Amino acid sequence: MAEELLRKTFEIRGRDFDKAGETAGGIKEILTEIGVGSSLIHRAVVIAFEAEMNVVMYAAEGTFTFVFTDEEIKLEIADKGPGIEDLDLALTEGFTTATDKMREMGFGFGMGLPNIKKNADVFNIESEVGAGTTVSATVRLDSSA
Repeated sequence: MAEELLRKTFEIRGRDFDKAGETAGGIKEILTEIGVGSSLIHRAVVIAFEAEMNVVMYAAEGTFTFVFTDEEIKLEIADKGPGIEDLDLALTEGFTTATDKMREMGFGFGMGLPNIKKNADVFNIESEVGAGTTVSATVRLDSSA
């Protein structure tokens, strides 16, 4: 069983575009300080940023839990938002429910969940309409993908 070396929880506020990306930046700093390889950091930060942006764009609030073990980087994002009606459609590249205003700010191109899935060695998403969504993504330290 993997030994947990570090755990940190971040709170994310919905619609707080001024702070969007801070959680992903914090995770990048931590992984850099630990000495994780740049390709693994890149993958973890892509996952973190896309998940964080989904909370900012769609949910009232969310909790982002970062766990670093001797074997993997685990990222779990749970939000209190509208939930996702059609997970298969939401995982389709280019599908978006972003508003025009979000797209004008440079967000909402329908790549968030597909990018999370593509960069994770293990990916899981659960969503309940009217309650929220939980995304779990793992990057294995021995991964070469």
